[in-house]
Amino acid sequence: MNDYLQIKPEVLEALNTNKAVVALESTIISHGFNYPENLETAKACEDIIYKEGAIPATIGIRNGKILVGMNQDDLEYFATNKSITKVSRRDVISTLATKQDGATTVATTMMFAAMANIKLFATGGIGGVHKHGETTMDVSADLLELAQTNVNVVCSGAKSILDLEKTKEVLETHGVSILGYQTTAFPDFYTRDSGLLVDYMAKDAQEIAEIILTKDKLKITNGTLIANPIPEEFEMDPDFIRTKIKEAIASSIKENIKGKDVTPYLLAYLHKHTDGKSVIANKALVINNAQVAAKIAVALTKLR
Repeated sequence: MNDYLQIKPEVLEALNTNKAVVALESTIISHGFNYPENLETAKACEDIIYKEGAIPATIGIRNGKILVGMNQDDLEYFATNKSITKVSRRDVISTLATKQDGATTVATTMMFAAMANIKLFATGGIGGVHKHGETTMDVSADLLELAQTNVNVVCSGAKSILDLEKTKEVLETHGVSILGYQTTAFPDFYTRDSGLLVDYMAKDAQEIAEIILTKDKLKITNGTLIANPIPEEFEMDPDFIRTKIKEAIASSIKENIKGKDVTPYLLAYLHKHTDGKSVIANKALVINNAQVAAKIAVALTKLR
C-alpha cells in the first residue's frame, strides 16, 4: 500500500491524532469547471473545511501515486492539465501500474478515502442510473461503491440528469441509507426537492455523527448518503432546469454519447444553455457540501 498511497503530512497528522478530515474529489477540478473557476472552487472547498476546524484531503492520482491531500502545485496541475482522465474503479489498477495521472470520481475517491481511514467525503452529486438505464444498463459505479465502502458521502443528492427513482431503488437494494440533512426531501442537484423522500431526516451534524458512529460500532461496511440541498438562494427554477435536462439528454442520444462521456457532455450542455446559471449553482452546492461534511467530521471526532 505504501508504494501507492501518498498521504499529505498535514492529513496524516490529523488522522493519527483523531482530528477531523474531509475528503474531496478531483474530477470536479479537472472536468467539472473551466479554469480558473475550477481552481477557485477547489480552494474555496478547502478553505471552508479549514474554517470549520477540519482538514481537507483532496484526492487524485499523479504519476501513479494516490494523493490523499494535495498541495498548491497539485491543485494547479489538476486544474490546468487537459489530458487528465477520469478514473473510476475499473481504471485504477492500470492507471497506477503505468504511472499515469487520474482524476478521481465519487467511487474512486471513496476507495482511496477508505484506504486512508477517512470517514467523510464531500462532493456535488453522486452518479446513478441514467435515463433508459433499464435498457442501456448505464449505472454509475458510485452506487456499487456506496454499497461496499464505509465512507459517508455528503452531496446534493444525485445529479438531476439521472433517473432518480431507479437510483434510489438501487441504493435501497444495497442497504445504503439516505439521510437528509435538515430535510425530508431528496434533492436533485440544482433544486432542493426532487419529489422523492430521504430515508431519515437528521436535525443536525451531531445526529448524523451519532448515526455514523453506530454504523461503525455495528461493523456495517457500506457507505451512507447524506443529502444536503443546494442553498435556497442558488436553487434553479425546477421547470426551467428540467426542460434543459430533457434537451441535453436528447442531444446526447443524437450525438451517440455513451459511457463515462455522458455526464460531462450533459453538464457542459447545461452550462452552455443556461447562460452559466448551472455553473453558479454547481459551485455553490459543492462548497456548501464541504462545509456540512466538515461539521459532521468534527462532531464525529468529538464523539470518538
